[in-house]
Amino acid sequence: MAYAALHRFARISARKVRPLATMVRGKYADDALDMLKYQPERGARMLEKVIRSALGNAEDRRARDLQALRIVDVRVDGGPMLKRIRPRARGMAHVIKRRSAHIRVELD
Repeated sequence: MAYAALHRFARISARKVRPLATMVRGKYADDALDMLKYQPERGARMLEKVIRSALGNAEDRRARDLQALRIVDVRVDGGPMLKRIRPRARGMAHVIKRRSAHIRVELD
């Protein structure tokens, strides 16, 4: 039985979270949380919260053994971008894209 959690519209670029996602993919959930605790990146805190949420969903749906749950799928997809304009020289404009991400974790 798979237990999933999803953080949509996370205010971080998906590119910054993907290396952390590949680091924890395939690990036990407890080991992944221990690994992420010592990572200095902001994306590690977001990924940690999503894993804890998936564990909470598993507990809520009465999973047998919470320690045996393994991270099967971690998906970090790009979300919508907030586009802002910054004035540049000679009347030109520079587009600033404030990126967001959708973080999905699945335990089994």
